[in-house]
Amino acid sequence: MLNTANQLRGKPESTRNASRDILSNVRLAALLFWLPIIGLIVSGFFQIGQAWRTGVWVVALAIMGASCVVNALRCGRVHCYVTGPFFLAMAIVALLYGVGVIPLGTNGWNLIGGAVLIGALILCCLPEAFLGRYRRI
Repeated sequence: MLNTANQLRGKPESTRNASRDILSNVRLAALLFWLPIIGLIVSGFFQIGQAWRTGVWVVALAIMGASCVVNALRCGRVHCYVTGPFFLAMAIVALLYGVGVIPLGTNGWNLIGGAVLIGALILCCLPEAFLGRYRRI
């Protein structure tokens, strides 16, 4: 049986990149992105306490951020180069707010959630609109 490098030899670069893209695997994308997003949404609807909410948000954002960084390195997905660091930075913001270092007031989780939502939408769409879907790796 041929290894992956030999199987991809001779294929166009975009096909090689797409085959390595985590987002092309529905189960993996669901585990690494949709499950954390659901966790963020669900934790916002229930009174689970500051410590639990902090934990859920930090873990969810860190998983998404790390997954994006790995995906950028793995397949060269353009938006992952910016969304990865963005989600990791937002995980730090959530942690600092959750432990009381950053005073965002009583609507702090809403502010962080809004920033994550707007930032993710912009950073997922604009880079690829201007630079294409994949970088050469």
